[in-house]
Amino acid sequence: MQSKTTSWDIGLITKYDYPGPRYTSYPTAPQLSGNFDMEGVFSEISGSRTKPLSLYVHIPFCAKLCYYCGCNKIITNKKYKSSAYLARLIKEIEQQSHYFPRDRSVEQMHWGGGTPTYLENDEIRQLMVTLRSSFNFSDSRSGDFAIEIDPRECSTEKLGVLRDEGFNRISLGIQDFAPDVQKAVNRVQPYSLVAKLVQDARQLAFRSINMDLIYGLPFQTPKSFDATLKSVIDLSPDRLSIFNYAHLPERFKSQRMIKTADLPDTSMKLAILEQTIETLTSNGYVHIGMDHFAKPEDSLSLAQKAGMLHRNFQGYSTHKDCDLLAFGVSAISQAGNCIYQNTPKLSQYNACLDAGESPVIRGIKLSTDDIIRRQVIMQLICHFKLEKRQIETIHGIRFDPYFAGEMEQLETFASDGLVTLSPAGIKVTETGRFLIRNICMVFDAYLKEESNTGRFSRII
Repeated sequence: MQSKTTSWDIGLITKYDYPGPRYTSYPTAPQLSGNFDMEGVFSEISGSRTKPLSLYVHIPFCAKLCYYCGCNKIITNKKYKSSAYLARLIKEIEQQSHYFPRDRSVEQMHWGGGTPTYLENDEIRQLMVTLRSSFNFSDSRSGDFAIEIDPRECSTEKLGVLRDEGFNRISLGIQDFAPDVQKAVNRVQPYSLVAKLVQDARQLAFRSINMDLIYGLPFQTPKSFDATLKSVIDLSPDRLSIFNYAHLPERFKSQRMIKTADLPDTSMKLAILEQTIETLTSNGYVHIGMDHFAKPEDSLSLAQKAGMLHRNFQGYSTHKDCDLLAFGVSAISQAGNCIYQNTPKLSQYNACLDAGESPVIRGIKLSTDDIIRRQVIMQLICHFKLEKRQIETIHGIRFDPYFAGEMEQLETFASDGLVTLSPAGIKVTETGRFLIRNICMVFDAYLKEESNTGRFSRII
């Protein structure tokens, strides 16, 4: 059990509360370019047999609009649309599978959205048949096969289908249990509905249950969010993700339904976050980093303790050495030393696959400098410390001369108590863990000229 660990300084938080990436990859998605040789990448990847695979499947459909959501989604009750999409999705999976030898086992899979449980039970089965026939799924007990669930769109029967199809982890979108908050964001789901789903999941022997919450939503206060946290703790999820709501109505039309005046201000958001961390850690959860928490016996906590934690487009992960293949509109893959993304437009996605072409529209092949910086950033954001000698040995560089400008910048962070610097390495303090995105930004070569462009959410 963790005790109080965070020193909260509103002046310090205000100083560092500027936009920045979440570093689910490096380089980050805005650096992907349309000038990208996808066939050359597939050719290069197909020759690699050294890594297992992680699969991501994007299902963009939702029956109802949640006002806060910034995901790539399609709001519709016309079920035939999902059938048409599924046909193209199957084509893409079969198309990409030719580049990846069958001896590369799938150790991790995640279905996101949208609402993956929007699919009918037969559609879920059909998609799994395609995935299994196209890739070699690991039978290891260590395999993680997860799906995001909207409790309003998942019956007990559907949960049973998911378990039968091999899913062993579920992630429930909760956001908040307060009725006035739920009404304000157009996501009304009572506690009893979620509690029943959790009970069913445990009876079906799902290995792990994750819950997603959001702080910074309309009408939230420390008192109201504390009530939500206590209800969540009673349900005893294995993992929790507590996301910061980024209000960007100029980018996301649905967020215009939320009144800015109804949102908690920065000081109240900070109070909610401080309380959240203290409440969860005092109830036995490990603060993995940023917005992730897990029970001490959960594989996420164990991976961090063993120095094996990783980060990808789904957040923190226990599968460090996988190539990530992503399918569906807007999906982003990371394979070999390449990152590439499908078109976010459904019409273009359909047209590409109907023509037998790849739906990838942009990407980047990492340079040697990108690879070095990626390891530095991932080491810091996953383990909050870095040994210079390890980077030097792997990449054949001298750390301090290579990162002379960055180490000079870190002196300011050290003065503010966010990091401690030594000849051997960098260690992030407990206060600095909260501002880890800012620390990582120091090593991001692409932000030298564009750190405040508004492409990213603010830290608070």
